[in-house]
Amino acid sequence: MRERIYVCHTFYNVYITLLKEFTLGETGAQGQADIALSTISSDLSPLKERLEASGIFGQVFLLDEKKDSEFPELAKYKQSYNNILRHLYNRIVYTKKLARREEPYMTIDFRQYRDVYVYCDSDPIGYYLNYKHIYYHALEDGLDCLKYLDGAHYDNRGHFRLKAFLSSLNIIFIQNGYGKYCLDMEINDLSCLRHTCPKYKVVPRKPLELALTREQKQRILRIFMEDADDFVKELGEKAQGDCILFLTQPHPQSVKAREQICHDIIRDYCQGAHVMIKPHPRDLIDYGTLRPDCTVIRGKFPVEILNFLEGIHFQKVISIATTALDTIDFAEEKINLGDTFWDQYEDPENHNWRTV
Repeated sequence: MRERIYVCHTFYNVYITLLKEFTLGETGAQGQADIALSTISSDLSPLKERLEASGIFGQVFLLDEKKDSEFPELAKYKQSYNNILRHLYNRIVYTKKLARREEPYMTIDFRQYRDVYVYCDSDPIGYYLNYKHIYYHALEDGLDCLKYLDGAHYDNRGHFRLKAFLSSLNIIFIQNGYGKYCLDMEINDLSCLRHTCPKYKVVPRKPLELALTREQKQRILRIFMEDADDFVKELGEKAQGDCILFLTQPHPQSVKAREQICHDIIRDYCQGAHVMIKPHPRDLIDYGTLRPDCTVIRGKFPVEILNFLEGIHFQKVISIATTALDTIDFAEEKINLGDTFWDQYEDPENHNWRTV
């Protein structure tokens, strides 16, 4: 039996997995864990070869999870009804049918692992593991991400206690610690959350980063960057003096709205400074064409690894509704504009998650 496997959906998930594995020590731990890179929301395939070469993991898998939209017959079961009995009937059917549809794509035998770690169990992997009665550990998808979007409560608003009870019996499924076969859920900070769950387990992320050795940091850089040395040299030459870093978000869904947000932030917060733009890995806008006067940071990686680069310094770092700013050590000022900033670009109902 294998020791453990991590199911990752984002570059940040891979980063946290590396931190967790390094905390186990250099001797006797490496190669005992496997890692699965889900392709459902981010293209993590470029990391596969470099993760394999790192020697940190025994096996590196690509997991071909499918979005429920790829199964059109499930759409009718996602409709919401005022009649609670009809609504719950749909949920019960949807829960089982989605898991069954996913089964042919779940090419990993999760039963062979003592511990299974899943970062985003709201994705089909969560439905599948509960359907197969496989116990697992959940982890928050992003740092303090439940602060802005508590998906369990938002997706199940109305009769939440009843739905949570049914999920505890594996009749329906609710993510983030409410599933019957979810053993616990790692979160960074309990104090910032509006709702708590008995299965929440506080595991602060910053101490994991601070415990890294210089050599471990270099190994992480080489995993996320194909030409790490050239990147560090290029960025170090530009990230000096009156330089401002703008971290984009893949929200709102409207490309036109995100482009306008970029123009407005640079106009209102970055006058007189050179601006560097780091696109979110899921934000596919060509910012080099949109803002040729700015420097666009190439590559897809979690912004946290910029902490590892010596000599990098920004006057300000700006973003919207992200907790990633809390992890940054390379800026004099950090500006988080908050989710209400989006009100002027889209219907607030699309992002007022914390009211639930």
